[in-house]
Amino acid sequence: MHTYKDYLIEIEERKAQGLQPKPIDGQELLSDIISQIKDINNQYREDSLNFFIYNVLPGTTSAASVKSKFLKEIILGESKVDEITTEFAFELLSHMKGGPSITVLLDLVLLGKDIEIAKQAAEVLKTQVFLYEADIERLEDAYKKGCPISKELLESYAQAEFFTKLPEVEEEIEVVTYIAGVGDISTDLLSPGADAHSRSDRELHGQCIFEHNKDMQNELLALKEKHPDKRVMLVAEKGTMGVGSSRMSGVNNVALWTGVESSPYVPFINIAPVIAGTNGISPIFLTTVGVTGGIGIDLQNWVKQKDAEGNTIVDKDGEPVLKQMYSVETGTVLTINTKEKKLYSNNVALKDISTALTPQKMEFIKAGGSYAVVFGKKLQTIACKILGIDIPQVYATSKEISIEGQGLTAVEKIFNKNAVGNTPGKKLHAGSDVRVEVNIVGSQDTTGLMTSQELEMMAANVVSPIVDAGYQSGCHTASVWDDKSKANIPRLMKFMNDFGLITARDPKGNYHAMTDVIHKVLNDITIDDWAIIIGGDSHTRMSKGVAFGADSGTVALALATGEATMPIPQSVKVTFKGDMRSFMDFRDVVHATQQQMLKQFKGENVFQGRIIEVHLGTLTADQAFTFTDWTAEMKAKASICISEDDTLIESLEVARDRIQIMIEKGMDNEKQMLQGLIDKANARITELKTGIKPALTPDADAKYYAEVVIDLDEIAEPMIADPDVNNNDVSKRYTHDTIRPLSFYGGTKKVDLGFVGSCMVHKGDMKILAQMLKNIEAQHGKVEFKAPLVVAPPTYNIVDELKAEGDWEVLQKYSGFEFDDNAPKGLARTKYENLLYLERPGCNLCMGNQEKAEPGDTVMATSTRLFQGRVVKDSGEKKGESLLSSTPVVVLSTILGRTPTMQEYEKAVDGIVLTKFKPSQKQLVG
Repeated sequence: MHTYKDYLIEIEERKAQGLQPKPIDGQELLSDIISQIKDINNQYREDSLNFFIYNVLPGTTSAASVKSKFLKEIILGESKVDEITTEFAFELLSHMKGGPSITVLLDLVLLGKDIEIAKQAAEVLKTQVFLYEADIERLEDAYKKGCPISKELLESYAQAEFFTKLPEVEEEIEVVTYIAGVGDISTDLLSPGADAHSRSDRELHGQCIFEHNKDMQNELLALKEKHPDKRVMLVAEKGTMGVGSSRMSGVNNVALWTGVESSPYVPFINIAPVIAGTNGISPIFLTTVGVTGGIGIDLQNWVKQKDAEGNTIVDKDGEPVLKQMYSVETGTVLTINTKEKKLYSNNVALKDISTALTPQKMEFIKAGGSYAVVFGKKLQTIACKILGIDIPQVYATSKEISIEGQGLTAVEKIFNKNAVGNTPGKKLHAGSDVRVEVNIVGSQDTTGLMTSQELEMMAANVVSPIVDAGYQSGCHTASVWDDKSKANIPRLMKFMNDFGLITARDPKGNYHAMTDVIHKVLNDITIDDWAIIIGGDSHTRMSKGVAFGADSGTVALALATGEATMPIPQSVKVTFKGDMRSFMDFRDVVHATQQQMLKQFKGENVFQGRIIEVHLGTLTADQAFTFTDWTAEMKAKASICISEDDTLIESLEVARDRIQIMIEKGMDNEKQMLQGLIDKANARITELKTGIKPALTPDADAKYYAEVVIDLDEIAEPMIADPDVNNNDVSKRYTHDTIRPLSFYGGTKKVDLGFVGSCMVHKGDMKILAQMLKNIEAQHGKVEFKAPLVVAPPTYNIVDELKAEGDWEVLQKYSGFEFDDNAPKGLARTKYENLLYLERPGCNLCMGNQEKAEPGDTVMATSTRLFQGRVVKDSGEKKGESLLSSTPVVVLSTILGRTPTMQEYEKAVDGIVLTKFKPSQKQLVG
């Protein structure tokens, strides 16, 4: 869109969809609009004024630059617009969130000759927090030259008046409940994967909430109309809210429908949603709620019943018996008391909600989101340094927990190493609030456009020098290169490339487009076991360092500042004993871990919201990632893999060599970001080989929330995560907690489609697939599929390695379709034949945003998601179900068209080494 006439055409098209004009972010269109404003007799002048005032995106968009300059002209009297006074022009600048608006305000303060205008500009600047190095340098230079207004500004920043002068949080917030679902609620309900293409168009994307369920949307609107003075609180009854991913677009949608307007001059950006769940909010989704200054409440309105001895009472099926402590049925009016930190109903206190209203979270609410607090603290620190004064205590004191005589867990060690701003020399334990420097940041392609918008909103234009590497993937849109992808992805890649990230696609087209799964790339470019990684996806869970899945905004914040802020999480230690049977896959160990943990703790998920410190010892990073990746489904906040020195060296050497391949493909940037990683990898390998700095381990006297010992002897057959779609208790469906042995299905359950792919598989899985096909042909004389098998390798590196080792040739022999990068698919496949499909590296079916199985199918998959509608939708006759298992089970299920028996399974994997995992014989402690 470049001209006003184009905009009018688009406005009519959007009107037909029930949408308002799209917010303006381009300079050419806004320049047209300004020309029409200046022309008193222009027929479009009135509309142009409204568009200029109310419909321009702020920050560093090119439109924001044009708007700022025009407002400067008005303030200086160089342009006259009767409807925009000097005072109103300053007000508009105050809502533009940095970037060019800050430049204009500083110009008016430092370069202008009119002292009154300079004072007005200074008053606006005192309210701003999104100032960067170049802005501060201008102020500091003026201060050193004796400019009194610059001194006044720095003193205001030192006192954090941009925060202290904001209105206090309301003491009482009245809410009315709306139950969005019973059981765990996936973020897919709030922002479906199939609508990923529209996430950056907030109004359009808002139409997809509740998976386009108009009845639910109308119920929500009716509730708002009935209670205009209250906020709607979205509830997951008998479940956890926001499982599956961080998904900023999900929070944005909830805020759009139930939240508070961020600014009258910025359309469709709402903040402060109120979200709740019987079992609270998924950890990474809760972080996203904080980004918007929202409130996330752990209701605990249903509790497990205990007998006289304190044991959980179970029903005939062995499930805990729950008792309702209080009702939150749709339409229930409740009061959140932010002072007492309690939830009330008719003046009766129902629940202490202090964890939802900690001092830090109250600051997020007051400031309208966590960004303003993070940037505010940084600005205050810099101003005090320039003035040579101590930092006044304005923000809530960070909680620092230090327990004398107690050692550190692995995550505590990493946070202590990377912490900034805490008491020097103080050893911090779990529960401490810590600001940490981030080493690696990853952005994926279906949230990347939102991340780029967030970067524009916070006026950032280059990746922080603190960050070792940033990567922008193309994996979530790998399956189908359709018109939506062609419109969105090149624009995203150019933005991120210009910002300083390594990008999967080269905007200049100099290297082959890479659609590698982001988590696999991040796992390869993490070259330090002490690293902190932030990534725009819940499966950002590396087997080196500690990685946190995050919303698009937190990713933007990490890219812009090189920092993240969070409490040090508690840890649960997982170790192993016994021996694996030869026919078991490591994926079975992963599922058994979840099953045995729930059994050991009588149904309590001790992993939820905590770090899983898994002592894998001898398993290299590629294979170990299968465990750390699945910890998202265990509802853990993150995971850490404890390795032996030799194993870590091997993992780092593989990572280094793969980074070198990226360099040889031409993917490094001007700052040689990838070469810097190789240098760091070599340095870390040297430390390990010389013993200067061994692999990360916890202290022997570290304390854990719980310790889980997994008995490998108990794993006698393949383990399958079942969505249990027909469970009479709705809350027990689609939870990832129903883990069943293969024999449960008796070799009779029909399988309609198999999928080997996603971040859960590695090169070894592809080799297992090739060997199984050869085995089956040797046993039966041919390979015949009775159900389709979709195969999507995670990365191009793996494809290249398979080709070099002869395995890709085997897969080609049995395939009926092979991806062609020179002619990628332009349409999503809707029907499948009984053959093997070799798909382009990437997420494929696991993502659910481009291709799905046929409605009503029973899918056997290696992927991570079994949520309703994610991989397969329901049909009119049957619920779609996605069962999750190991590669051998998936492959054999498609050959047979049903689940195999144990005898069939053992025969098919005979002679194949599925995993070399054995419990470490060393004490992996410091």
